[in-house]
Amino acid sequence: MSSCFKIFKNLYRDSVSLMQVSARISKLPGVAQASVAMGTEANRAQLRDAGLGDAAGAGPNDLIVAVAGDEDACELALSTAADLLSSVEEADSAACNAKAAVVSLQAMLEAEPATNLALISVPGDYAAAEAEKAIRLGMNVMLFSDNVSLQQEKAVKTLARERRLMVMGPDCGTAIVNGMPLGFANVVRRGAIGLVAASGTGLQEVTCRIDQLGAGVSQALGTGGHDLHEEIGGISMLHGLDALIEDAQTRVIVLVSKPPAQAVAEKILARARAAGKPVVVNFLGAEPALIERWGVHVASTLADAAERAVALLKDVPPAINDDAREVAAREALVERRSQLAPRRRYIRGVFAGGTFCYESQLICQRQGIVAFSNTPIKGNHPLDNVWQSTAHTLVDMGDDAFTRGRPHPMIDPTLRNERIVAELRDPETAVVLFDLVLGYGAALEPAAELTTLIGDASRTGNDLPLLIAHVCGTDADPQNRNHQIHALREAGVLVANCNAQAAYWAAYVANLQKAE
Repeated sequence: MSSCFKIFKNLYRDSVSLMQVSARISKLPGVAQASVAMGTEANRAQLRDAGLGDAAGAGPNDLIVAVAGDEDACELALSTAADLLSSVEEADSAACNAKAAVVSLQAMLEAEPATNLALISVPGDYAAAEAEKAIRLGMNVMLFSDNVSLQQEKAVKTLARERRLMVMGPDCGTAIVNGMPLGFANVVRRGAIGLVAASGTGLQEVTCRIDQLGAGVSQALGTGGHDLHEEIGGISMLHGLDALIEDAQTRVIVLVSKPPAQAVAEKILARARAAGKPVVVNFLGAEPALIERWGVHVASTLADAAERAVALLKDVPPAINDDAREVAAREALVERRSQLAPRRRYIRGVFAGGTFCYESQLICQRQGIVAFSNTPIKGNHPLDNVWQSTAHTLVDMGDDAFTRGRPHPMIDPTLRNERIVAELRDPETAVVLFDLVLGYGAALEPAAELTTLIGDASRTGNDLPLLIAHVCGTDADPQNRNHQIHALREAGVLVANCNAQAAYWAAYVANLQKAE
């Protein structure tokens, strides 16, 4: 296997565009690995670690395309990447010809004085500086970039707070502002439920479930995953909460996060208690009693947060989860489980969404299942080798260990699909548990390749584990949720309504196997 790279001098593309080009060339026959990235020192180090060469001649303003595989395939991949980047450049040029080119935030503001939000997606080394520029120009910021230090994040957010502006991020992948989906957001109807979340896929799950229940979203604001750390102090969540309190269109508020630092949680919950509107709180894994005493509505799961918010909006009791359909589902699980060999005892969770992996670990743990993970919750165990499952294992395929030098599995599910097939073929696997995340920027047909691989595995023998999944999205998404669900069910996958239900189903089957 050979590797090679090409440097495009003084060429910039945002991270989503780079991941999409990387996904395209990764799928070419004979290409084992591909990465398209800006030439920052950190990115060059990641390429070296991934065995994709040392692009020492690249600078931070240059773009690197690096590939590994068959020699002819590598040459084709570099040529294809050049064509793809050129087509984007031509489209940009055409847009510039139609309207004078805007080359700075200041120029943008002069051209469009009403602009009050800047979406920043540059290498992390430069992200904080660009965010500060936007704030000083009077703009709110969605900071898609990651690799921003806590010190930089605090400085940027403190400046924004002083100017009564909000910073969503760093590493904020999802938001919906005034009906406009940003990042990896979904197509959901407008409505009266506002959200602030320190989780991208968590925000997607709740907004999509609200839409599926017939309600809508006023605003969905991301904060970045570090906002509720003690050092940051929840600056963005507090700003977003205040904005939703003041927003006449918002009648119910939802807050989502992993457990915050205690002092930060108390500050946020005190503000929520005084909101004058019902507030639903889902601090994943936090003790419910510690939240209830603040006079807010506590949700046990992401889906439960959506269901409680919709019930409050409609002034009806929350839906009861253990209904006739759940009983029927469990009967189906018992039937399918009866066909498993006794040696098949373990859950193997393979997730594109980090929050889905986290929530599934919590739910399985509550059912008595201790698991291994590359991102273990308290009480679970770290994997010695993230590429190899052991006993019950739930992995976040969007974690840095898997995305270094590769596109995120939401954009290109190839690596995630390969892991699912590997778990299918493991004779100890009882359940393969996975998610399918839809929305802007995600793969257009995420079920297509996977169901083909499942079909191929099914033809190798009858002794296969159960497949349990949930699809995060809506029917209005480019991928159409109903279409993806139908494809999965046709392939024999049991599809749950939400991530939590899928995790409960998996734990139920595993515990039946253990008891036998």
